[in-house]
Formats: sequence, structure tokens, C-alpha cells
Amino acid sequence: MHEEVYSDGIAEITITGPIVRIDIMSLSPTERDAKNNPKPMFRQRIVMPVDAFANSVELMQKAMKGLIEAGAIKQTPAPQSESSQFPGNGDTKPFVNGARNSSPNFSS
Repeated sequence: MHEEVYSDGIAEITITGPIVRIDIMSLSPTERDAKNNPKPMFRQRIVMPVDAFANSVELMQKAMKGLIEAGAIKQTPAPQSESSQFPGNGDTKPFVNGARNSSPNFSS
């Protein structure tokens, strides 16, 4: 049997040169924030070369297209912002940062 990891979402994606680090998180069953919502907790990190990450994104886009076509996910317009751009200078920068377990581009 293979080990499985559950994730409520991605907390952060960091690109450092040719390496991509994806921090996955899940909501804490015990810790709460000021609004009594479960706190996101780091669970595991996926580390891969940037070309493998690019291939993964392409595969996820195909899966997303299938979910939209099947009606499982409804697409909504995304606001344009600077934070949605890929870092381009090779520095260590977070690409995605936050505790949301859904993309602002899609709703279930």
C-alpha cells in the first residue's frame, strides 16, 4: 500500500533558481484563529525541478478543464493583480501565499 497525504490546499509555492517548493497545508483540528476558524497548518513539502513543475501545471490545467466541462467547478473571472505574476528574476519569492483552500478563479 502507498502512503497518501491529504491536503486542504497549497500554503505557498517558492521558486529558487531551478527548484520549486510547494508547501501543502491542512486545517488544524484543534487550533483556531480569532474568528474561530481552523488555522492552516504546514503538513508536507513537495520539491521538484522547475521543468517538472511546468509539466505538472499543464496536467492540472487539463484536469481543471475536465472538471469545468463536467460542471463540477464553475469558472469565475479573476481580478488582474501583480501578485498573480510568476517571479522572473530567479530570486527566492513566494508565488502563492495564503491559507485559502480554493482559488479565487474558481468556486465549487
